[in-house]
Amino acid sequence: MTRHQLWGGGFSEGPSEVLRAFNDSYSFDRELFAEDVAGSLAWIESLRECGVLTAREQKELTRHLSAIAAEGAPAVASEEDVHSFVEARLFERAGPLAGKLHTGRSRNDQVATDFRLYLRGALDELLSDILSLAEAMASRARAEAATPMPGYTHLKRAEPVTAGHWLLAYVQMLLRDASRIDGARERGNECPLGAGALSGTPLAIDREGLARRLGFARASANSLDAVSDRDLAADYLYSATLLLVHLSRFAEDVIFFVTDECGFIRLPDALATGSSRMPHKKNPDLLELVRGHAGRALGDLTGFVAILKGLPLAYDKDLQLDKEPVFRVRRTLRAALPALSALVATLEFDRDRMRAAASTDRMLTTSLADAIAARGVPFREAHEIAGRRLAEAEKAGRTLKEMGPGEGVLAEDLASLTVERALSVRRSRGGTAPSEVKKAARGALSEIAKLRRKKS
Repeated sequence: MTRHQLWGGGFSEGPSEVLRAFNDSYSFDRELFAEDVAGSLAWIESLRECGVLTAREQKELTRHLSAIAAEGAPAVASEEDVHSFVEARLFERAGPLAGKLHTGRSRNDQVATDFRLYLRGALDELLSDILSLAEAMASRARAEAATPMPGYTHLKRAEPVTAGHWLLAYVQMLLRDASRIDGARERGNECPLGAGALSGTPLAIDREGLARRLGFARASANSLDAVSDRDLAADYLYSATLLLVHLSRFAEDVIFFVTDECGFIRLPDALATGSSRMPHKKNPDLLELVRGHAGRALGDLTGFVAILKGLPLAYDKDLQLDKEPVFRVRRTLRAALPALSALVATLEFDRDRMRAAASTDRMLTTSLADAIAARGVPFREAHEIAGRRLAEAEKAGRTLKEMGPGEGVLAEDLASLTVERALSVRRSRGGTAPSEVKKAARGALSEIAKLRRKKS
């Protein structure tokens, strides 16, 4: 197949095979095929408005580009990139008229626009999937609002919380992730098309109208910045990486909770894997992959920002390397988030085991200290009394209640030694009291619904 190039008139020979092997990007930037056609269709309308195309020429080019869009992009092509591919197909269909399409436009503002259209779709998709996962977690949190479990610091059991409260901690992370996505989309909601190679287009293009035609809020304000700006891609990668960090923390929690040593959670068969050697194994591969992908995304983000850090204005070929990290991370999240939503909806809690682990004297000693302090004893003194009494009980092989009053502990203080009491008194905003957790879950579901309405 003959290679179609967008440049080369001043060259005495074409690019060598070794240059093509290193320089060509069609193998990955064909991902931008739909966006490239959409940008060209909008540009055709602008060319007609400013008199470069007649109405008949516009109609003809639009018809051929629409047919090309319906055909799709093959996995392999001889062209340098997807932009060359689309133009080559247009020449095959429309003949010399296809040469008018690129009037007043550069591949620089073309690719910047294609990528921004792609990122806008990626952000919308990511926000939708984040909200679905947050909704699944908030719904389970409401159902498990009063289910006791140990809370941890330093991976040591610390104080009782509820399963609902634990889930809502991740809902808050996801809502912050959603806010970052929403903010990134607004900041990046401007159209580079019409910026030309770097200095603007010589045509009388209505750039604001062109921006609206492509669904953008506004046209970019500076042509030098427009063709070299990749902040939206950086925002996407940062937001996606921090999201994956949050998901990795959730994965680590669940991996720990499903261990035989802990046993608070059982994975559904449909979302676990087995061992080729050990018939009894049920492995949390989904969660381990999420944890691993968080590390890879961090590498992608770091590499991407490193590419940007030394670039002079305006366009530089280094920016060809901006797309693959975004494509990779998007594919990962497109698979991971629905899988995690399904996992959250079907996790099985061993409530008896969780309650037992949350009800030990060690888990309730802080509640004893709080009860002593509530009588007016300075907390530091109450802390010493409760700690000393626990040590005595453990040495004697008895529970605190079996030890009874004494050594600064009154009978009324011992009434605090139930997991229900320990949970119910944490009624401050954001606390783990079941009543507060139910209210927080309802609030989170309301916030998720509001964000969905805003998105639509």
